[in-house]
Amino acid sequence: MGSTNDDRTQRKSLSTRESRALSRLASENRQIITISDIEAVLDSPRTAAKDMAFALSEKGWLERLAQGKYLIVPLAAGEDAVYTTHEFVIASALVEPAYIGYWSAMNHHGLTEQLSQTVYIVTTERAREREIHGVTYRPVSVTEQKFFGYQPTAAGSTRVNVASIEKTLVDCADHPEFCGGISELATAMQSAVDTRCSWDRVVDYMRRLGNGAATKRIVYLADQLDIALPEYDDLVESFTTGYPLLDPTREATGTRDNKYQLRLNVDRESITPSELS
Repeated sequence: MGSTNDDRTQRKSLSTRESRALSRLASENRQIITISDIEAVLDSPRTAAKDMAFALSEKGWLERLAQGKYLIVPLAAGEDAVYTTHEFVIASALVEPAYIGYWSAMNHHGLTEQLSQTVYIVTTERAREREIHGVTYRPVSVTEQKFFGYQPTAAGSTRVNVASIEKTLVDCADHPEFCGGISELATAMQSAVDTRCSWDRVVDYMRRLGNGAATKRIVYLADQLDIALPEYDDLVESFTTGYPLLDPTREATGTRDNKYQLRLNVDRESITPSELS
C-alpha cells in the first residue's frame, strides 16, 4: 500500500529502470495508471509490472487506489508527496461504475457555499471509505434503479461522471445525510431556481427514484420556497403512508404534518433563506 496521510515519509530514490518507466508514464499526462500501462511501458511480463507498481507505491511515487489501479504522485508534489490533482479524478478511479453526487455535486454546480471535506461517490458496487492525502472519499452504494442522471464532465484533462443538477437535488432529498441536512438541500433548491434546472426533470427523476420520503421532502421545500412544481397535485396524491423525518440528520422530534405526511423535526425558519422566511 502506498504512503498515507498519517505515515508517509520522504519519498525514496528510484532505480534507473523505475525512473525511466515512471517518467514515460507521467510524460503522457496520465494521472491514473493501471498494471497494464506499466506492463506496456516495461515491455515485460505482468508479474514484473506488478512488482514495479508495488515498489513504486512503497517508495511513495504511486498511490494505490484500487485493484491494479494507481495514482501517480508528481514530482511537483515535493518530498512529502502532497497531491493536488482534482479530487473527482481520484474518486472516479476508486470504484466503477460511479458518479460524483450529493454534497460534492452540489458544490460542483454552485448550489451551496458550504464546502465538504468528503467527496461523495455514487456507485452500485460495495466499496469502503478511503482517505487519500487528507481528503475522505465516501462511496454510497445504491440500487441499479437509482443509478442514473449523471453526465461526463471535464476535470482537468480527464472526464468524470457528475450528477446533473436535477439528479443532485433528488439524490439529496433521498439521503439528506449526504448533503449536510435538509437546510443545505433548501439552499440548493433556491439556488437551482437561478440556474438551468428543469423542474419537469426533477419530477421525472423523483418518480424514477421511487422513494416516497424524497418526494415529500422536495414538495415540502418547494412550497416553503415558492417553487411551482409541475404535476403538483399528482405528486401530493402519490404520497406514501408513514411520516418520515423531514431531516433524518436531526432528532426524531416535532409534529406530524398531515398535508405533507412528514414529521417536521426542523423549524421552517432554519431551512428557509432569510429573504423568504
